[in-house]
Amino acid sequence: MGAGPWAGEVVLDLGAGTGFHLARFHRRARHVVAVEPDDRLRLLAMGRVAALGLERVSVLTGSAERLVLADRSIGVAQARFAYFFGPGCEPGLAEVARVLRPGGSLFVVDNDWRSGTFASWPARSAWCSWADPDRIEAFRRDQGFASVRVESEWRFQRRQDLEVVLGVEFPPPLAEELCREHRGTTVEVHDRLYHRRF
Repeated sequence: MGAGPWAGEVVLDLGAGTGFHLARFHRRARHVVAVEPDDRLRLLAMGRVAALGLERVSVLTGSAERLVLADRSIGVAQARFAYFFGPGCEPGLAEVARVLRPGGSLFVVDNDWRSGTFASWPARSAWCSWADPDRIEAFRRDQGFASVRVESEWRFQRRQDLEVVLGVEFPPPLAEELCREHRGTTVEVHDRLYHRRF
């Protein structure tokens, strides 16, 4: 994370979900603020924070467009598969710009919609009809983001573990279709890390 190290910073985990990444940020950050709009996920994140004894983590309700945080109070913000900051998300960008201190960084992790097996799967569902790579990349460039492509893969020891994950990631009809089509226990996953200093 050379473009924006979080050691000693106040870190915003935007769309924190169940808080999976909070412990990692907590190790080096001065404080971590997790923002999650979904009540059920936010309660799970709070439980994780309590169970792990993460003393420098706050879990708040909110969204990218409505952050209950002071101006210039955040050093590093990240959104991982949560709020994609693509076309139409200008209110969220404005709100993040408000809470980041001068020189602060925003990191956005998204699918690389141009390559990798995994990205081709959500593109087949109606809820990803917005995923136009040309439009998304042009918007992010215009907003001042640079990007890095990250190639990885999921590896499962058992086929049934892969099928469980597909059942979590996708609605039942598509998950079942993917389970029938995909062979083996690995999935090629390509992501894009977009980053910008404010």
